[in-house]
Amino acid sequence: VPVSLAAFSRPIGSASRVGPVYTPPGLRGRGYAAGVTHAVSRAAYAAGAAEVVLFADLANPTSNGVYLRLGYAPVEDRARIDVI
Repeated sequence: VPVSLAAFSRPIGSASRVGPVYTPPGLRGRGYAAGVTHAVSRAAYAAGAAEVVLFADLANPTSNGVYLRLGYAPVEDRARIDVI
């Protein structure tokens, strides 16, 4: 039974993007997302990416901690504003 998922984009230029990363709420806290994020990051490099990036939610300290432990480093903050 699948317990978590992650994907990556094919490299564009030299960069590949990880996302989405998802684990159902009832299965969180067991390392599944860390495992699949690590696996797709390695796969992105194997596919030819010179750098691998991801967008993280600053309001989610759990996922941010996982990404830091995997070697990702914050680069910049962004905000999205939808005008209605």
